[in-house]
Amino acid sequence: MRAMKWWDLGVAAATSAVAAAIALDISGASGPDVVIAACALVLFVAAYVFIARPGLIRPRSWSQPAFVAVTAIALAAGCAGQPFFAVTQAVVYPLVWVLSAQRRRAIVGTVVIGFGVFVGFAFFAGVTEGGDRVVAALATAGATAGFGVAFAIAFGLWIAGIVEYGEERARLVAELTAAQGEIEALSLDRGAAAERERLSRDIHDTLAQTLAGLTLLAERAGRQLESGRADAAAETIGTVERLSRDALAEAREIVARTAAVPSDTALGDAVQRLADRFRAEAGLTIDLVLDLDASGAVPRETQLVVLRCLQEALSNVRKHAAATTVSVGLTTTAAGAATLEVRDDGRGFDPADRPDGFGLDGMRDRVALAGGAFEAVSAPDAGTTLSVTLPAAGAVSAPSVPAASTSTEAVTP
Repeated sequence: MRAMKWWDLGVAAATSAVAAAIALDISGASGPDVVIAACALVLFVAAYVFIARPGLIRPRSWSQPAFVAVTAIALAAGCAGQPFFAVTQAVVYPLVWVLSAQRRRAIVGTVVIGFGVFVGFAFFAGVTEGGDRVVAALATAGATAGFGVAFAIAFGLWIAGIVEYGEERARLVAELTAAQGEIEALSLDRGAAAERERLSRDIHDTLAQTLAGLTLLAERAGRQLESGRADAAAETIGTVERLSRDALAEAREIVARTAAVPSDTALGDAVQRLADRFRAEAGLTIDLVLDLDASGAVPRETQLVVLRCLQEALSNVRKHAAATTVSVGLTTTAAGAATLEVRDDGRGFDPADRPDGFGLDGMRDRVALAGGAFEAVSAPDAGTTLSVTLPAAGAVSAPSVPAASTSTEAVTP
């Protein structure tokens, strides 16, 4: 509303119209009336240039009252000399409302301007019609000024309501954006905390227990040497060596599971490398079926979840399933959605006898934080199938809290 170009054009148009009316003397006014109207027009232009325009650029508390006072005098004098001068109301009333900081001040300013128009019209009508028709002149002046004031107030209140509604919407949008940012930050913190918890559990279930066993075996070997049982001590030390190698392998496995996603964005190549590594380490037959969209629209976070879940699934197969063949299927779409399925021909298990563990729980939490769905189905001697479905990019509004699964699940590490 404060684009100076449009205000300048509006005032220039109104001024030009009044100047033309004065020059053409369309009301048949006398010479002094023409002079009065011309002076009033100059006063109006001066009020805009020196009061209203600076107030639009840099609002001041006195701009509106000063503009209203000077413009009311200009309208009274101008309408008295040339009724067509009332056309300037088209820009005066909007300027009064824009310069006002409060609705009450805008309404009062509108009434003052309307009173100036009333005085000018009343004087012009009284002089023209003669003293015997003063009442009719006043009625005409009142109708003219009253209509302008009523329309200006109604229109001003309507526009002010729209502006306030827009400002309220902008405030709500800003608050919503800030809340979404906080939710995103909390989600990231929660994901980091869950990852730290999963890593600590992995270390506890593997390295910590192995190192505790190594400590006990080392103490046993020391006692055996002190008692002269060298053969028994040698056998114990051999066990220590074997467990140390197992601990080293477990440490490398943990590092591999927590390593960053490969720097390239080719998800298919990353999955292929992961499968090749497990083929070499576990001697598994891994059949890959990849149906990947070539647009590269899968977000990096989705790639991370897919690779972490595949790592955990293959690790479960190697440790617990006693499987010989694993089928891995991965599908992505142009919208950024991804579906992963890992199926093995291992021993499976009875869901009712599944021991507690953190492998599948960690996968379920990771997938839930990404807004996806996780399912693990298994039965004794029937193998296990893991399914991960991740939504398209931008389809997740907020992370959901993973609920208790009702499906059957594979044994976790």
